[in-house]
Amino acid sequence: IMLGAGQAVNIGGQKVPLDVFIPVAILLAVLLIIVELPPWLVDTLLITDIIVSILVILMSVYVKSPLDFAVFPTLVLVETIFRLGLNIAATRLILAKGHIKDPRSGDPIGAGHVIPTFAEFVAGGNLVIGFVLFLMIVVVQFIVITQGAERIAQVAARFTLDAMPGKQMAIDGELHAGLITPEEAKRRRKEIERETDFYGAMDGVGKFVKGDTIANIIILAISIIGGILMGFTYFKDYFEGGIGDILRTYTILTIGNGLVSILPSFLVSTAMGIIVSRAASESNLGEDVISQLTGQPRALQIAAGAAAGLAFLSFIGMGLPKIPLLAFAALFLFLSMRAKQQEVQQEIIKEEVKKEQKREEQRKPENAMVYTTVETLSLELGRMLLGLVDEQQGKKLLERIPSVRIGIAKEVGIVMPGVQITDNMDLKPNSYIVKVRGVKVGQGEAHINKFLAIGPENVIRQLNGNVTIEPAFGMPAVWIEPQDKPQAERLGCMLFDAVSVIATHLTEIVKNHAADILGRQETSILVENLKKTHPAVVKDVIPEQISIGELQRVLQNLLREKIPVRDLVSIIESLSDAVRYTRDISELTEFVRIGLANSISYMLSKDSVIYAAAVDPQVEQMILSSLQKNEFGTFPVLDPNVSQSILMSVAEFVRFASNNGYQPIIITSPTVRRHLRKIIERNFSQVFVISFAEVAQNYQIKNIYIIKAEVTSEV
Repeated sequence: IMLGAGQAVNIGGQKVPLDVFIPVAILLAVLLIIVELPPWLVDTLLITDIIVSILVILMSVYVKSPLDFAVFPTLVLVETIFRLGLNIAATRLILAKGHIKDPRSGDPIGAGHVIPTFAEFVAGGNLVIGFVLFLMIVVVQFIVITQGAERIAQVAARFTLDAMPGKQMAIDGELHAGLITPEEAKRRRKEIERETDFYGAMDGVGKFVKGDTIANIIILAISIIGGILMGFTYFKDYFEGGIGDILRTYTILTIGNGLVSILPSFLVSTAMGIIVSRAASESNLGEDVISQLTGQPRALQIAAGAAAGLAFLSFIGMGLPKIPLLAFAALFLFLSMRAKQQEVQQEIIKEEVKKEQKREEQRKPENAMVYTTVETLSLELGRMLLGLVDEQQGKKLLERIPSVRIGIAKEVGIVMPGVQITDNMDLKPNSYIVKVRGVKVGQGEAHINKFLAIGPENVIRQLNGNVTIEPAFGMPAVWIEPQDKPQAERLGCMLFDAVSVIATHLTEIVKNHAADILGRQETSILVENLKKTHPAVVKDVIPEQISIGELQRVLQNLLREKIPVRDLVSIIESLSDAVRYTRDISELTEFVRIGLANSISYMLSKDSVIYAAAVDPQVEQMILSSLQKNEFGTFPVLDPNVSQSILMSVAEFVRFASNNGYQPIIITSPTVRRHLRKIIERNFSQVFVISFAEVAQNYQIKNIYIIKAEVTSEV
């Protein structure tokens, strides 16, 4: 039954509130000093003092926070007064009736049964043992427990008081931010005040406990001296044994009284030390001690080893008791195994909790927003390729990504975004796919423990393995075993491992889809980086003359035709000059290409010579005459037969260039260039179309082919 505030008990048909008993007990404690009590009542009160002290120390063990036992300082004060009054009452009883003995056994019974029984049980009826025990308990209580608890209370009170302003400010901040209600703020402030008052009161309680200990010593000395004087003066006739009987009777009774009084005081002192030394916890002291002492399997194993080692030394002559040491070794070993099992179970529980929390999070509607975001660049692997990103196997593919990013930055001029690598169980075990903004743009296969041999088709047939097509450039290849590597090298094949194959394929995909990868965020990053080295260039142009969005579209146009955008300074300066005449993105791109003439010429030339196919002037004229303008821009609208004839001529040129080792380059006039590119880009995206204005002065042009269109005279 749990008794709370406002409850009452029925006495003689009348309900008496429970809170009345506390002030009544305080008054009775004072009356103990004045009124002489009968032996049976003294026995009852002594037992009550011991039981209440036991209850207090048990309460201190089972509370989870010191504030859960906030009444402790006041309770100690009341109990100290009660115990001192009871000590005085017991001393009066010893002096007045200590001479009365049991006619049969001769034991003193005038001071009640508790005091002589306690002296006989604890001290064995031996004065020296009883006195030594009393002094030992006093020393432990006074020097060790009380001093230590008092010091802890002083430090706790000081730090609690120092932290009070900070805690108050934190509460005010949360209240102003709307994180807590005014009622919660008021409750927290009250709790802080209670905590400060509690530790301040505990600091003072130590003084009461120390005083109680000193008073017990003084009362003990007075009782012995007073008892001997009473025995010689008033009750000499009651002691048949003479002076020895008088000394023994009053001394043993006084020692018993001292032990009965010092034991509750010792328990309360210990409770005080437990209260002030405990930190707030979710469980009581017993659970904390057991869980923490048995929570480290390694420590328990070492302790078991130490106990077993001492037992072994005992067997070879050390002389220590063997059975307790072996028992402790077995106990610690058992506890360590149990703690290890609990650790495993805790890990399993934590994983289950995490999974459940993850499922709960996924059930929330707002988490669907995650799936509305499309990764710019992603790589999905089949299950046999997951070892390439496994940390235990070296994360070889992840280690290669930074070098791919550096290569892209040097060659193309953009920063490759992060690659999201995931598993895809729907793929074949050795397959992978690459996606740009959620759309599959490439796929291939790779084998972790094999090499890809690339070479002429007649050479590939001589190797044993899985014949395939190299995914990045479409060349004949075969996956061979490591033991076949020397043969492939002798045949002149190029050899690549799985990581190199995927990295090369990823590099080419990024180059070919750089325009799709470059968004406004990536463009903004490029501009911010340029601002660090060329602040004046950026400040004068962006965003005053041209916006980030317009710059992005120009860069995308360049990247679609595989023109690097590393020279961002020249690009922005060209735009700064061009925006005075036009805002059309296609026309702005043409101006920028002219500004990049040196870069384009260097990229497409061989020994400062650009080998290119010229365009028949008749074809140029037909393209210019077919141009139509609308709200979306200017576009060529050719007769389908003319367009087909141009495409056939370009196809023949591409074959000619491939057979003779030339890059497929077409050169035309600046006004025709972008329109011709629109005509052929769907079928021949690999063909470079440049204008004469894009050729720098130090480079020569050598015509190797003529792009013609065979049409009827009506056209």
